[in-house]
Amino acid sequence: MDLPTLWFFIVGFFFVGYFVLDGFDFGVGMSLPFLGRDDTDRRVLINTIGPVWDLNETWVIVAGAAMFAAFPEWYATLFSGFYLPLLLILLALIARGVSFEYRHQRPEASWKRRFDLMITVGSAVPAFLWGVAFANIVQGVPLDANHDFTGSLLTLLNPYGLLGGLTTLLLFFTHGVVFVALKTDGEIRGRARRLATRAGIVTIVVAAAFLVWTSAAHGTPAGIALAGAAAVALVLAVLSNAAGREGWAFALMAATIAFAVLSLFLSLFPNVMPASNDPANTLTIANASSSGYTLSIMSWVALVFLPLILGYQAWTYWIFRKRVTRAHIGEPQSTGVAGAQPDGAH
Repeated sequence: MDLPTLWFFIVGFFFVGYFVLDGFDFGVGMSLPFLGRDDTDRRVLINTIGPVWDLNETWVIVAGAAMFAAFPEWYATLFSGFYLPLLLILLALIARGVSFEYRHQRPEASWKRRFDLMITVGSAVPAFLWGVAFANIVQGVPLDANHDFTGSLLTLLNPYGLLGGLTTLLLFFTHGVVFVALKTDGEIRGRARRLATRAGIVTIVVAAAFLVWTSAAHGTPAGIALAGAAAVALVLAVLSNAAGREGWAFALMAATIAFAVLSLFLSLFPNVMPASNDPANTLTIANASSSGYTLSIMSWVALVFLPLILGYQAWTYWIFRKRVTRAHIGEPQSTGVAGAQPDGAH
């Protein structure tokens, strides 16, 4: 395997990590209106991801940096052509992060409701738009001879792209609700398990339609095999959740997302940005990559630092592995009261 191909799959690995980890963050945020019956419930939900949500988001920064360094042509075409949806994703992530830190700063219910809404919207928008973006990358977009995107936002909102967005939205929602069931106890755990089962059934239908469309129109043998593995893992995740095996359900949901993202990358390979109007304008691994010297240096850096990053991430999850309950949160308290625990506290 040559270095450009290796870095194509390393970029894919970073996106897999981002969608698996920040995916359940998005799902927890979207679950607030469904599982948060009062402020204490909502604080429980937010505190399930409080120690890890910002660490999970760094995966997309690393993925973008790796793409910029390894495939500058791909990065330039993607981030300029998809500027508006990526800007909306960025604004949504900012609104969500601000809300985690600010919702507890004042005791008024109206203040907290506004920030809860920002958390929900700030989770749903990226969950949907990332699916739209990757579906269009796999399907191909109009590019000119300079590899510049010649379409508009409406070009991206085509039936296949919208189905891709709906698929990631539902996958992340189910993933997040399963995580809530894994990380909580008592009544909220039971509600989360029931909601995950209902959401999982809808997700199976929508995800199956998207994977079948992808396999039929853009699939490769390896991509189709991984799509099938994703479908099996999703069904098993829903069954495990219904049986009360939250740990297995969460692991299988993570496998579902990982297999699905890898299947998209294999369906894309060896292209990185297909041109739907003229195949001659397609960006490939070969014509979009950096020099061999650059990729060689990056490989040594990745060899040293990637194990450290993975080790730190695993250590963080191990330290904060215990369940969050209403008893741990306590009754809502005004800002500044001794013993008050802020939402999203580390």
